[in-house]
Amino acid sequence: MSNAAKADVLLVLVTILAAVSWIFSKEAVLLMPPFLFICLRFLLAGILLLVVGFNQFHDLTWNQYRQSIIVGCVFAIGMCFWIMGLYSGVSLGVASFITSSAVIFSPIIARIFYGEAVPISTWYAMPFALLGLGYLSLSGELTIQLGQLLFIFSALFVALFFVLNSRAANHHELVGLDEKSRISEKVPALPLTAIALMTVGILSGSLSFIVESWSEVADNFSASLIGWVLASAFIGTALRFFMQTHAQSLSSNSHGVVIMIVEPIWTALLAAVWFSEKLVGNDLIGCALVFLSVIIIRWTLFKKLFKYRLT
Repeated sequence: MSNAAKADVLLVLVTILAAVSWIFSKEAVLLMPPFLFICLRFLLAGILLLVVGFNQFHDLTWNQYRQSIIVGCVFAIGMCFWIMGLYSGVSLGVASFITSSAVIFSPIIARIFYGEAVPISTWYAMPFALLGLGYLSLSGELTIQLGQLLFIFSALFVALFFVLNSRAANHHELVGLDEKSRISEKVPALPLTAIALMTVGILSGSLSFIVESWSEVADNFSASLIGWVLASAFIGTALRFFMQTHAQSLSSNSHGVVIMIVEPIWTALLAAVWFSEKLVGNDLIGCALVFLSVIIIRWTLFKKLFKYRLT
């Protein structure tokens, strides 16, 4: 099996873990402050990966540490918007489809910041994505709903996170002030993931300390709360993001994450079973349009898969 094929298989597994993680997070946020939850979730996951791959940290250069921390800072912003959107009460199905629009924004962000070519399919997909986000974000009075808007901001930063994460996980060319080019060392998947996750935990924990009251945790302390936090940290975060980063290290294509097209479908199905949520009206139309846009941007992959099956 080629590295590209391995990356695709791993990313499909990542989508399943990601969908399950939505359930873990929703249950946990019902019992504790949102920023504190993000802090514990990502800090525990990062520490676990740090312990597992401790020997790999000795050989990292300062530039590799710096890249990993930058990735973590961007991801922290995206996760803070994400958890506040979840805390606002937006249904998991709607939230997951909005978040999936990050795959549309990734190629455009890569173009703006790094001059990467944007596939023509991205421009075909963009109108459907924007129209879908409009249906998901606007109420009948044409006012923007705060929860959905928070998830849109989250999607933008998650898209930037994926671009930076892909570049950190692969060799890429850097041009200095003297206009001389050099190749930036890639960061191994495990330390890259661990440092990024711990950065998210530290930044969100600092924010939680400033704006949240931790007494709520003591009031709601229970075995269930511990279970949801640990499941989110070790299954929905440590295992998931290590697999995602490793998959990205197998392919240098900055658009590889779009194979995660099925994540919102898994999430919507799980939310329907677990929380009895349903997509109706504008939400259903918006989710369908966003999903269509993601299919369009990955149409090349679908054609390759069909040709592979026919041969």
